[in-house]
Amino acid sequence: MIHILEKYLPSHSVPAIYEMIQAHNVHLKIVNERVTRHGDYRRMPDGNHQITINASLNKFRFLITTVHEIAHLIAFKKFGRTIKPHGKEWKFTFQQLMLPFIRPEIFPSHLLPLIANHFKNPTASSDTDARLSIALKNFDPETDKNYIFEVPSGSLFRIYNGKVFKKGPVRRKRYECLDVESGKIYLFQPNAQVELILG
Repeated sequence: MIHILEKYLPSHSVPAIYEMIQAHNVHLKIVNERVTRHGDYRRMPDGNHQITINASLNKFRFLITTVHEIAHLIAFKKFGRTIKPHGKEWKFTFQQLMLPFIRPEIFPSHLLPLIANHFKNPTASSDTDARLSIALKNFDPETDKNYIFEVPSGSLFRIYNGKVFKKGPVRRKRYECLDVESGKIYLFQPNAQVELILG
């Protein structure tokens, strides 16, 4: 298991993550990319705990996602299964688990302030923290995707499921975009990754 974790995690984080997995009897599955989520936690019918993480994540996002999912398991064990999945009990647990990893041996120094700020009040997905998401994306392999804030206003773009939208104005922090097929308006986070349609 350790040599598998070394492939996906920052090296200085491996022993602590391995300990967490062992201590909580986690079955860790590394799976092909699912566009809608980085990972998930599931309590299996036999009582075992399964965590799945996307293989395509860079090492820093893989670490944050793994700790995020283990936090679900621990919060449910500690506070009961009636708590909200991303409620205050989970936030507290996630903060406590993540704290020992927020150091320069694990994350590049320019990421540390962004990560520390995010973990003052962690959200259901690090993707909703635009500054952290953009900083983490710099460690991803090159793709043909753009952030929506980079796409020129009025341009057409395609999302992961093939739907085509036209970029409209920004409202507070999100962009109003027109679904070309249905004519409905949808709001997009500025760091949503989309494929610009040229021509």
